Amino acid sequence: MEAYVVAIVAIALVFDFINGFHDSANSIATIVGTRVLGPFQAVLWAAVFNFSALFVVGTAVAKAVSAGYVDQAAVGANVIAAALTGAIAWNLITWWFGIPSSSSHALIGGFGGAAIASAGWSALKLPGKWLETLSAIVLSPALGAFMGLALMVFVYNAFRRTAPGKVDKFFRPAQLVSSALLSLAHGGNDAQKTMGIIVGLLSAPSVSRLFADETGLLRIFYMPTATTIPFWVELGAYVAIAFGTLFGGWRIVHTMGTRITKLRPVGGFCAETGGALFIATGLGIPGSTTHTITGAIVGVGSVRNASTVRWGLAGNIVWAWIVTIPASGLLAALSVVILNAVVVAGRA
Repeated sequence: MEAYVVAIVAIALVFDFINGFHDSANSIATIVGTRVLGPFQAVLWAAVFNFSALFVVGTAVAKAVSAGYVDQAAVGANVIAAALTGAIAWNLITWWFGIPSSSSHALIGGFGGAAIASAGWSALKLPGKWLETLSAIVLSPALGAFMGLALMVFVYNAFRRTAPGKVDKFFRPAQLVSSALLSLAHGGNDAQKTMGIIVGLLSAPSVSRLFADETGLLRIFYMPTATTIPFWVELGAYVAIAFGTLFGGWRIVHTMGTRITKLRPVGGFCAETGGALFIATGLGIPGSTTHTITGAIVGVGSVRNASTVRWGLAGNIVWAWIVTIPASGLLAALSVVILNAVVVAGRA
């Protein structure tokens, strides 16, 4: 059983890697789309700042995920394994079709779906963090669009008498700064989801008891409560998401960087700055950089000319956001039913 739990921790880090791979577009799509950096330079730049969040961001989101969504009594190894399976499956499906969905919401949806299938609706802590998360699905793209639009209007007025070539010359290096800030925000918010899932698993009563008497290396897996996040969990999550970002989900980069609207460096700067998620991270809300940066790109594009925004594509993306939590929840519910059946068959 201990080996099974350790394997689930490894799967959680695989999810974190896929999260970085899937969501690398959040950090690099605009800077690649404006050709400020080449693809490899962009993913390296983003990966460095994804990892750097380890040193500047706290663990409020991780603690919210570990204890804010599902009653700890309903959490077990199969529930966490199924939650990760549902989230990974949904991430790979949306990556294949180039849809910028939220890895954060896929994981939370998978966690909820697995818990419901295992212990019923009473396993969810309602409304709590669920209300905050569902509200963020609506508010974060709107806030991103507003911030992107407002910044673009401000910049247009500030530089209205400046030649376009000089504006580009100024905002090309400025976009490096905005991209770094967005990558820092993305790493700081998204890596914590994996931390929360790992801590939620290890602090579950049925799992914690397994490692209570362990010595040596396995002792690090003993976690009686979910009140603290061990450093090894933080380090592992940030390393995994940074390496995932290095591999880049290029299908989604293409969608966000060039298909929604055409961006110049000034637009990329405004979109990236508007898309940062430091506020949500500080409040312990598992927000989505995917939602905010996509909204910011639409806001920036609509300032220049609303007809340049591919509204049909934007609408399809919004539908993907709406179905992410229920879809990953259903996949996780199916997974937990299968895993529980395997356990029963093994005992027979």
